[in-house]
Amino acid sequence: MNKKRAHGQSHSTRPVRTGAPKWVRFTREEVELLIEELSKKGYPPSMIGLILRDQYGVPLVRQIAGKKVVQILEEKGLAPKIPEDLYNLIKKAVNIRRHLFEHPKDKKAKRGLEETESKIRRLVRYYIEVGKLPQGWRYEPEKAELLVSGAQ
Repeated sequence: MNKKRAHGQSHSTRPVRTGAPKWVRFTREEVELLIEELSKKGYPPSMIGLILRDQYGVPLVRQIAGKKVVQILEEKGLAPKIPEDLYNLIKKAVNIRRHLFEHPKDKKAKRGLEETESKIRRLVRYYIEVGKLPQGWRYEPEKAELLVSGAQ
């Protein structure tokens, strides 16, 4: 296997555009209202973007509203307490811990848990620096299970 060869570049790129496309029939206010409604139904920000794209024909919220989905949710006071990517990693770590409780000799799962918790710690450090998490926030596996079992 030759690892020195470059990998392919086969992927789509977003069009460079400052305003909304002409064929989008929603205004900024309507998109923000849709985002608010979907958030109240319990959808996370990434899912809101997919629903707007697939069901409502909104290619990018940022082109129409001038802000990202999370920024709109923060203005309305509906943003999740912890960022979505961090929440998903914590959920993954909780599931791996549950698996390890049932299968304690699974060494690959133990290694996967170490790697996942390492990613969590790095991401927490970044979000504390940026200010998205409070200064004393720490990842603790015992509290993580309560966080995942309850709502975000």
